[in-house]
Amino acid sequence: MQIHDVTAKGNNHDKRKRIGRGVGSGTGKTAARGHNGQRSRSGDNPRVGFEGGQMPIFRRMPKRGFTNARFKKHYTLVNVEVLAAFEAGSVVDLAAVLEHGLARNTGDMLKVLGQGELAAGLTVKAHKFSASARSKIEAAGGTVEELS
Repeated sequence: MQIHDVTAKGNNHDKRKRIGRGVGSGTGKTAARGHNGQRSRSGDNPRVGFEGGQMPIFRRMPKRGFTNARFKKHYTLVNVEVLAAFEAGSVVDLAAVLEHGLARNTGDMLKVLGQGELAAGLTVKAHKFSASARSKIEAAGGTVEELS
């Protein structure tokens, strides 16, 4: 080890090893792929879950029971404190929230949660409300409309 190896500045990573560039490079000839086999060939790209011909794990495992994943409802969640961005008397729904960039669109339905405070009276149209969100909106002089 040399002193310049220890005190080198601005070199956070080792230089990329260029493979297949002659025997003298250390990774010439087989280009670090070994000698034979599927991974040594060009075009090696077996599909995800391929286990070399062995019965894949997802086919070995038993499939039992029921899953509700296809029917799960996805909500776009918004806290009451976020609704403070709207002017008093305005109508707040999923389209308005997304238009103002106040939430990421993670579902087709809007759910309002109760974190934070609200000063302005708003008309909030959403598919679900937490109990605390409903009470805070109504306490601020707003109305709550639950969509089906």
